[in-house]
Amino acid sequence: MDLRNYIILIPTLPLLSFLLLGIFANSVPFLRKMAGYIGSACMFIAFYLSCTITFTLSTKPLALDVSEHFTWLNFGSNLSIDMGYWFTPVSGMMLVVVTFISLMVHVFSLGYMHGEKRFATYYAFLGLFTFSMLGLVLSSNIFQIYMFWELVGVSSFLLIGYYFEKPSAVAAAKKAFIVTRFADLGFLIGILALGYYSETFDFKTLIQRLTDQTSPQFVAASTASFMGISALSWGLILVFMGGAGKSAMFPLHIWLPDAMEGPTPVSALIHAATMVVAGVYLVARLFPIFVIDAAVMQVVAYTGITSALFAAIIACTQTDIKRVLAYSTMSQIGFMMFALGVSGYSGESGAGFSASLFHLFTHAFFKSLLFLGAGAIIHMVHSNEMEDMGGLRKHMPITHASFLIACLAISGIPPFAGFFSKEAILHAAHNSNPGIYYIALFTSMLTAFYMFRLYYSIFWSTKEAKQHHTHGEGTWSMKGPLILLALASILVGFVPFSTFISADGIGFESHLDWMFSILPVTLAAVGIGFATYLYAAKNDKPQAIATSLGSVYTAAKKKFYIDEVYLFITQKVLFNLIGRPAAWIDKHIVDGFYSLTALVTAEFSSTIKGFQSGNVQGYALYFLGGIMGLAVLIMYVLK
Repeated sequence: MDLRNYIILIPTLPLLSFLLLGIFANSVPFLRKMAGYIGSACMFIAFYLSCTITFTLSTKPLALDVSEHFTWLNFGSNLSIDMGYWFTPVSGMMLVVVTFISLMVHVFSLGYMHGEKRFATYYAFLGLFTFSMLGLVLSSNIFQIYMFWELVGVSSFLLIGYYFEKPSAVAAAKKAFIVTRFADLGFLIGILALGYYSETFDFKTLIQRLTDQTSPQFVAASTASFMGISALSWGLILVFMGGAGKSAMFPLHIWLPDAMEGPTPVSALIHAATMVVAGVYLVARLFPIFVIDAAVMQVVAYTGITSALFAAIIACTQTDIKRVLAYSTMSQIGFMMFALGVSGYSGESGAGFSASLFHLFTHAFFKSLLFLGAGAIIHMVHSNEMEDMGGLRKHMPITHASFLIACLAISGIPPFAGFFSKEAILHAAHNSNPGIYYIALFTSMLTAFYMFRLYYSIFWSTKEAKQHHTHGEGTWSMKGPLILLALASILVGFVPFSTFISADGIGFESHLDWMFSILPVTLAAVGIGFATYLYAAKNDKPQAIATSLGSVYTAAKKKFYIDEVYLFITQKVLFNLIGRPAAWIDKHIVDGFYSLTALVTAEFSSTIKGFQSGNVQGYALYFLGGIMGLAVLIMYVLK
């Protein structure tokens, strides 16, 4: 049996779930009742196929390269848009991650979303999102990935705005859609630029032509320029712009915290393991082209480290647990992005590439665990605010243990998964860019601090939470995924990841340097210790520190007023200087022209309407006058 024939089934199953539940569930009571089980069953089969195909075809992982495609649109030249799939070790890893996390979210939602009026619709949207993400992962060409990219945006809009009766959810969904569309405009222009000069949209052909410095396509792309920057650089920067928007990189991050308005399991799916890492996956897919342009790689690296530090500082001040996790996601994606930016493309210099994707892999498990744990907490307390929590370790032992494991993993404490991937990133940065390395070290310490600030505020603080014990810690459909994700957060760090995923297809075994790890682990322990000192028990120390920091703390809590800057630019500048003049022109000149045309037509009609009086004698007189006029005209001409 050729397993490659079953690759296409992986995205097809969640698509079938979406079509079945979206079209028929609301009219068929049985489907409406069984929606959660149908969606979960489809995801389980998709996950099983992903694991089977990936692990079977990975017996020779570095030679793994399976693709199938057919021509969809032919433009009458060498350029066409194909549809198909390209299965590599990177896409195989992403298939396993996406299907597993989606399966955990499907199962967790059986208990969390029980009783919702639009329960079947929720699972239909989950199926649509998963199909879109899997299609993105398997796309064989850059235009196909853009189509699924936009479909991911639509499905995330539907999930974020699931509670459409809440104005805040509607506003958050629109914000996410608009901001990512702005970034995707750059992505589209970048696709067209790269496709124009390479004369293809196919990933493999595109990479081959734009990395061969003797090819006419590379020469054309590198010699053509605009504003002193080559067309190749512009194309890569614009493609990265699309990735930065989807991955919530600074300054296109403003949609991510507000997206927490969606159901908490949705946050685990969209903002932990799948959609927000799409930008990292895109850069990794085109990495052979990115790496030949040092200036673009600098943009990638410094965008990543800026986002990581910026988000970590803000996370230290937030009180909504989902917003803390949202900024944590932004920070961790920043780690992945700058690891790509500092990576080379051969041997040990390509360690940043492997480290970035390794962190993407490990982060998926412990961050989705954090979000689902937050969902269990919110399900019990009915509040997102840490002020309403405290002492929950007594009432939620499974959630407490799993949340602690996830906090240790994201803080980089051995032997949890995050330690191995984060150490690999720090090691790559240390060997390539010491400045980024030291900023990343400080950011890692902040990560440990704000995560244990969150942990102690929820589970240890002496204040008593607002508890509703009617459902206890939740159903086993909620606790089961927490246990599985906790086990994964402990074990997946031991996977020999760099053997399977490398920049140049020549894997190397990375060796853990315990001497190098002393400083990062010590700083993480300092961050945890400081959080323990401030938050393990209720006291006035945090407030005293916040007061002493004054405007600095206020600015961080207000997210450095980036949202206000965007509002000023849009409302005061764009709306007033562009929107209002455009509206005036539209109303007074464009509409005025057509109104004037209508007025002239009406006046002319009123003037000549006497000719249509209905008087037969009058018509006869007009007819006689016309005959006489024609006779005079004919006589004049003949004369």
